[in-house]
Amino acid sequence: MWWLYEPSEIFGILAAAILIDLWVGDLARFPHPVVQIGKWISFLEKKWRLPLADDPSPEAAKALKRRGVWLVLATIALSFITIQILVMMAAWIHPWAGYAVSAWFISTTIAIKGLKEAAYRVTRPLEHGNLEEARTYTGYIVGRDTSRLKEDELTRAVVETVAENSVDAVISPLFYALLGGAPLAMVYRASNTLDSMVGYKNKKYLLFGWASARWDDILNWIPARITGFLLIVTAALFPGLSGKRAMRSVWTFARFHPSPNSGIPESAVAGALGIELGGRNVYGGQANERARMGWPLRERTRSDISQTVKLLYGISFLVLGGILLTWVLVF
Repeated sequence: MWWLYEPSEIFGILAAAILIDLWVGDLARFPHPVVQIGKWISFLEKKWRLPLADDPSPEAAKALKRRGVWLVLATIALSFITIQILVMMAAWIHPWAGYAVSAWFISTTIAIKGLKEAAYRVTRPLEHGNLEEARTYTGYIVGRDTSRLKEDELTRAVVETVAENSVDAVISPLFYALLGGAPLAMVYRASNTLDSMVGYKNKKYLLFGWASARWDDILNWIPARITGFLLIVTAALFPGLSGKRAMRSVWTFARFHPSPNSGIPESAVAGALGIELGGRNVYGGQANERARMGWPLRERTRSDISQTVKLLYGISFLVLGGILLTWVLVF
């Protein structure tokens, strides 16, 4: 898609997309592309998974895996083609319309402001000692059971989620937007949505969601490592945080995480804050022991949530600053 634009225009569009998200975020009553992608995935799941859900035969297992691959291909193809057509139509009307539509679509693939707001919805009731409300809001952003979590574990859940989503909701979509504009950024967001909807290692989705989970791992491999570097740099710049400890934590703990990518931002944040992440989580009534990240130099407190949000904004402004600096100095 970027063949439509000059390099200076590309960097301007990327900067505008970040600023739109920081300033406006997601408009609650405005149609969001990711919501439509989710509806498409649900539609295909009903058509392709449900008819074979209760069939224990080896043939059904092979068919589920094959249909999972087709789910990935159909979703990313639809996402790319739809956004490509809309951007080209806007650019045909007027170049500035093309810029605006591209910037808006890219902004819908990132969620800096949305992550901050979701995290602070948990800290506010914690400040007033309202654990039930904090558990409810935490449950909106994590997959684990939050009904019995204390403040310490609620803090861990939110910190881990914000850390992991610094890849999924910031660096990865911007990385693919840089490579291929709004269409490729939306392909990434569609792939990540696939993973969040069907990419589970449980009986229900193990076969059908296998391709979605692996594809998401592949797409996040490079951005996760870029994010780790940016988190280390940001931690070194902020007083009270430690870039050196963040780097040591990534080197020591990231490899033990079950995900090839999520362990990098989680261990970086744990090291930067001087706390331990990971441990026991409960999913659907079943306990799961996740590898521990970082050193428990102190107890976790709710202020760690705001510190993690600070790191999130730090890496976002590092990227924005790099884009603007390149725009000014090179173009």
